[in-house]
Amino acid sequence: MTEDFKNITLENIDNEHLCCAISDKKHQKGVEVKKQWLKKQLPQGHVFRKLDERGKVFIEYAPLETAWVPIIGDNYLYIHCLWVSGSFKGKGYAKELLTYCIEDAKTQNKAGICVLSAKKKKPFLTEKKFMQKFGFEVVDTIGEYELLALRFNENKPAFSESAKKQSIENKELTIYYGLQCPCIPNCIEQIETYCQNNQIPLHLIAVDCLEKAKNLPCVFNNWAVFFDGQFQTVHLLNESYLKKMFAL
Repeated sequence: MTEDFKNITLENIDNEHLCCAISDKKHQKGVEVKKQWLKKQLPQGHVFRKLDERGKVFIEYAPLETAWVPIIGDNYLYIHCLWVSGSFKGKGYAKELLTYCIEDAKTQNKAGICVLSAKKKKPFLTEKKFMQKFGFEVVDTIGEYELLALRFNENKPAFSESAKKQSIENKELTIYYGLQCPCIPNCIEQIETYCQNNQIPLHLIAVDCLEKAKNLPCVFNNWAVFFDGQFQTVHLLNESYLKKMFAL
């Protein structure tokens, strides 16, 4: 099965699709943004591995030291996303992708692999039950969010001290967003339009460098929402979600 997969490289990135946004035209602008982001991250050990088919089947991971998340640890890999959807489910692809990551970590003599998850299944986060089948365990917790790790020695990764704050001074709708997910540019457009039309104060903060990401005041994969000074969710917002949130 391994020959059905390929890694995105600097040599092939311009000609390869990014399967996380393959079927949705409104996210094509975001695909180009992500490709530019990837071109800077790939030389630092970032991996985007996908099935060589037109479908959403991929894993994306990086050395924790260069991963844009408020998580710290010594010599770990961090999984940003593991996604298998639609007709590709149930064929063992998720297992194949995760096994590749585990073997890669061992080859690099890493201390282990970690990933952001939650006590209950949440959109845009890796499912806890699936990861536990491979030996991942909870090593740190912030509210309903959990840091899972597969450890090869006694070292443990952890949420940064700043992430445990979960609050900010600004009371307006505040969104921290990264450049990694191709869905984000379109989400930002929808949010700006909706807030402007409904007179909702909005504060957008681009997480555009590693230092900002490591010092965020909340859990974060590539998105984080605050309202009334309190952390709300890592769920990507769009017009429909905002209507429910503000009940307008």
